[in-house]
Amino acid sequence: MRIGIDARTILNPKKGEAIGVGHYTYQLIRHLLDIDKENEFVLFFDFKVREKDVRKFTRPNTTIRFYPFSDYKRYLPGAYNEFLTAATLRKEKLDILHSTSPTSRMPVTYRGKTVVTFHDMAMYKIPECFSESGKIRGKFGYKLMAKKADKIIAVSNSIKEDVEETFGVGSKTEVIYSGLDKRFFEEPESDADRVLGKFGIKKKYIIFLGTLEPSKNITRMFHSFAIFKKKNIQRKIKAGKKKDFNYQLVIAGKNGWLAKEYFQIAKDLGLKKDIVFTGYVIGDELVPLLRNAEFFILPSLYEGFGMTILEAFATGTPAIVSKVSSLVELAGDAAQFINPMDTENIAKAIDKFSQNEELRNSFREKGFKQARKFDWNKVAKETIAVYNKVV
Repeated sequence: MRIGIDARTILNPKKGEAIGVGHYTYQLIRHLLDIDKENEFVLFFDFKVREKDVRKFTRPNTTIRFYPFSDYKRYLPGAYNEFLTAATLRKEKLDILHSTSPTSRMPVTYRGKTVVTFHDMAMYKIPECFSESGKIRGKFGYKLMAKKADKIIAVSNSIKEDVEETFGVGSKTEVIYSGLDKRFFEEPESDADRVLGKFGIKKKYIIFLGTLEPSKNITRMFHSFAIFKKKNIQRKIKAGKKKDFNYQLVIAGKNGWLAKEYFQIAKDLGLKKDIVFTGYVIGDELVPLLRNAEFFILPSLYEGFGMTILEAFATGTPAIVSKVSSLVELAGDAAQFINPMDTENIAKAIDKFSQNEELRNSFREKGFKQARKFDWNKVAKETIAVYNKVV
C-alpha cells in the first residue's frame, strides 16, 4: 500500500495547531514508521519547512514531498490552488490519502481513496464560542471532508456521535483514541525550581492547560477562583489565622480568540496577583509545571478529546474536569467532575480539593492507571487497520 499523509501541521505552527492536530500528526507518523516496514509512506509538507527538520522521518519506505507553491498560496486564485494540489497528489499514485484534520482539507477534485481524522465538533456544539468568519470557513471544510472521506477516524465516541448526527455519514466513522506521549510518565529533566521561578510561581498552585479561548470557559473559572479565594480567607480569619491567600492559578497555554479579555477580567476580579499567565509552555518545562501543581482544572464547555487531562494524570496531578462530551469517557472515574455552567459548583470542587489531601491522592492513583490505557503504538496499529478496510 502507498499511503499519503498530510503533514503540514508539523513544524509549522502558523499553519496548524502545534499542541493539537500537529501533535497528533507527529506522533501518528512517528509510530506508523516504527511499526510498519512493509507499506510505503509519502509525507506532504509545506515548502517552507526545511529539509533538515524532516530528516527524523526518513526511512527506506518513506518519501518526503513538499508542496512547491505553498509559499505563494495567498496570491493564487482558489481554483488554481486546488488544481495544483490535486496534481501534486495524483502524481504520487497513492492508494490512500490521510488528512489528519478536516481543517487540512484535500482538493475537491481529488478522486483517490481518503481517510480524515476528526478531533472536535466544537463549532457545531458551542457555536457561540467562535467568530462568524471562523464558523463559515470551518463548517465548509468540515462538511466537505466528512462527505468526501471513505473512512472517518473519530478520536472519541463523543466525536463519532457528533459527526454522524451532524453530517449523516452513517457507518463510515470509527473511533481510535489518541495516544499519550510517554515522557509525561518520566521524571522531568528540567529543574522544577527554575521553571516555577521563571513563571513567577511562588505559592501552591492550581494549573489550567490549554488554548485561551471561550470554549475553555476561562471566565467562569476566574469567577470560581475568586469565590474560592474569598472562602479561603474567611476560613482563616474565623480560625484566627493570618488572612493571606496561599494559592495561585496558573494559566498555561497560547492565546486564542478573545484571549486579551482574560487579562482584564483577572484584574477586574482583584486576581491580578493571584493568576499567572505563562503563555505557551515548551515541552521540557511542561512536565515539571504539571507535576508540581496541587491539582489540575479543565472546566471546558466542550472537548473533542482532552489530551491535557491525560498529561495531568500521567504526571500524578489529580484533576477537576467538566462533565461534558468526551471528557466523561476519557477520564473515567479518575477525575472530579463539575458542571461547567455553575461557578459555585466549580468553586466548591476547588475548595474541596484544596483541603483534602487524601481525596487528591485517591484521584492521583486512579489517574496513573487511566493514562496508561492510551498508547500511540496501539493508535498506529488501529489506523493501519482502517487503511486496509478502505483499500
